[in-house]
Amino acid sequence: MKEPLKIKSYEFSILIVGCCDTLQLKREYILSKQLLKSGTAICALYREAQYAESRADFIHKLAIAQKECNETIYWLELCRDSGKVDQEHSTCLIFKATELLKIITSIIRSSKKKLNTNN
Repeated sequence: MKEPLKIKSYEFSILIVGCCDTLQLKREYILSKQLLKSGTAICALYREAQYAESRADFIHKLAIAQKECNETIYWLELCRDSGKVDQEHSTCLIFKATELLKIITSIIRSSKKKLNTNN
């Protein structure tokens, strides 16, 4: 069974690492660190959620991934609007992050419905 979120979030992490390398070349170490932490946490949290102890734990871990994804969009917008990252590249990353955010939000909603149905 394919796992679109697992694949997309991992590919996104790789793109974030590349973007952060570019920021570090420009000596933008703080922006790079913040973006790297939030941008790679999305996939890490999803993978952690796959081994959640309960449905509620799964939802909680995905909710944190959702927050990290939203934070990543903020850092990418800041990089774009301050001219630290190429407009086209940052816009593409923002689009991909927004797509991840929509997927995560959808999974959280459906998981909450299942949790409420079972209780």
